[in-house]
Amino acid sequence: MDRLLNIANAVSRAGAWFSGALLLLAATIIGIDVAIRKLFSLSIGGADELAGFSLAIATAWGLSFALVQRAHIRIDTLYMMLPVRIAALLDLLGLGAFLAFIGLVAWHASGVLKQSIISNTHSVSALETPLMLPQFLWVAGFVVFLLVGTLLLLRAAFALATGDVGAALRLIGSRSAQEEVEQEIADVAATRTCDKP
Repeated sequence: MDRLLNIANAVSRAGAWFSGALLLLAATIIGIDVAIRKLFSLSIGGADELAGFSLAIATAWGLSFALVQRAHIRIDTLYMMLPVRIAALLDLLGLGAFLAFIGLVAWHASGVLKQSIISNTHSVSALETPLMLPQFLWVAGFVVFLLVGTLLLLRAAFALATGDVGAALRLIGSRSAQEEVEQEIADVAATRTCDKP
């Protein structure tokens, strides 16, 4: 199962890079469109549509990376005061609820995709984008999240069942302030290493 977790981490990281590149491309297109409007009173047309597609796709694909990095925002005031076993159990329940919610979103998103394929729907902008293309990428991001999340849920449940609470917390628990600081220090050290000639 740990090998599958490594694969899930790699896929999630690739999804995060894809999301970032997509958002950067959308920002570039919008920037060019704004400049052309200002300088030449012209427009590329469809920049806002592409930005909307990019945001939806990037959000769906970024969910799984945030999950494996334990970066989703939590209000953990009471959580930090609970015994670790109860906190781990709540993490498990929380992840299960999150998966159920995203499963519902993915179900409805796949219905939208199916209807776009059946109807051969295109956007109403000048681009006339076939909507099944961005919607397929959008739904695929949700599916990847569900697969990664289910794998984490099963691995964390197994860790809890075998009494390895620490492993469960490292997989799905809220990051402590100490872990956040250690991660920031590691990131700075990695950046300095990369900057050296």
